[in-house]
Amino acid sequence: MQYKAYSLQNLRTLPQLTHLSEEQIRDIEIVGSVLPFRVNDYVAGELIDWSSIPDDPVFVATFPRREMLPAQDYSRLRSLHDSGADAETIKKTVNEIRMGLNPHPAGQIDYNAPVFKGERLPGIQHKYRETVLVFPEQGQICHAFCTFCFRWPQFTGIDELKMSSRGAGTLLEYLAAHPEVTDVLITGGDPLVMKTDILAGYIEPLLAADAPNLQTIRIGTKALSYWPYRFTTDRDADSLLELFRKVGHSGKHLAFMAQFNHPVELETEVVKQAIERIRETGAVIRTQSPLLRHINASPEIWADMWQKQVALNCIPYYMFVARDTGAQRYFSIPLTEAWQIFYEAYRSVSGLCRTVRGPIMSCLPGKVQIAGAGRLSGEDVLMLEMIQGRSPDWVGRPFFAAHDDKAAWLSDLKPAYGEEKFFFQDELDGMLQPGEADSAGGW
Repeated sequence: MQYKAYSLQNLRTLPQLTHLSEEQIRDIEIVGSVLPFRVNDYVAGELIDWSSIPDDPVFVATFPRREMLPAQDYSRLRSLHDSGADAETIKKTVNEIRMGLNPHPAGQIDYNAPVFKGERLPGIQHKYRETVLVFPEQGQICHAFCTFCFRWPQFTGIDELKMSSRGAGTLLEYLAAHPEVTDVLITGGDPLVMKTDILAGYIEPLLAADAPNLQTIRIGTKALSYWPYRFTTDRDADSLLELFRKVGHSGKHLAFMAQFNHPVELETEVVKQAIERIRETGAVIRTQSPLLRHINASPEIWADMWQKQVALNCIPYYMFVARDTGAQRYFSIPLTEAWQIFYEAYRSVSGLCRTVRGPIMSCLPGKVQIAGAGRLSGEDVLMLEMIQGRSPDWVGRPFFAAHDDKAAWLSDLKPAYGEEKFFFQDELDGMLQPGEADSAGGW
């Protein structure tokens, strides 16, 4: 298949647009000016069932709609468009709306970018002791944009909201100074939009350095779902797979972190071929997705998705809670409901699917799992567990929140049993004091 992508600039040339009304197209253009829009021929032609519009799950996942913005913001922007306001006025309003959508949740810029040699490193994140994230400058775009993406600010063109790294040099220096790091995650955007030789410019120096502490290179990508031809018929598909083999031959583990949001993304012949080719390199494919209203909010969908993944020799890894950013209002599910969906799906599949963990909130203190819900010691509670934390001492510690049918994020919850604060709060507050981050903090 020949690659062709569509953005707002050429949206109206998309062949399938005949399935939409003029009002639906207009909504895509208006909301897409805030939450970036991009789709390609594979997603539009192979994954979306246009006879099921507007409820098709992949359509919901890739095409912006009116309900994804707060009603007052949509009305304000629509009025400007309809009145013929100038481009500068519209742009100013768009950016004001974006700032109200929590563009960088969980302290990604303020607390995750480490300070090294007296300078903050905006293209690197080090939130958890063992893992460093790197954002290659050339990989800060995707084959298609997800409407629920928590990294949507990467695609807005606003420099102060963007995280990007221009090469592996600083990363190598940073890793040499931090022997506690065992994993490097190359992320984006999507690093697999890059040509193989550019990606190799980040991976091969890591291998050549032969750092004894570095055990795993992870690649976070949606390419298997949105452009599996990257691994089959793209001009440099073979060289990409050879790069993957090189990681394994060096003695490092290559973890391919794939995102599948719905079973339909696992059903085309090309994605099955792509998975097989990746696995032949020795890479291990782990799968993850957020739990999303209007897309996959049922235990049946999740059970089906996990079973299909295991049948294709992929390892179910995480079910996330929709992050508190962007269009969260449209996609989020109360935590009690999220737990019930996970529990019903989990108990309906075999043990091979139960490698998955969830539902998980990637929030300011760390990755918090909803581990259970029920009545305990006379109080209705949610049992929570920190499975990864800004402090390694928090990991594995259960704690309890009062039951709340409306809570959709950790900040909505209150401690159970009369406690004033969760166990980590005082230490977290101390960590996040302005100016306190240093080269050893790994925040």
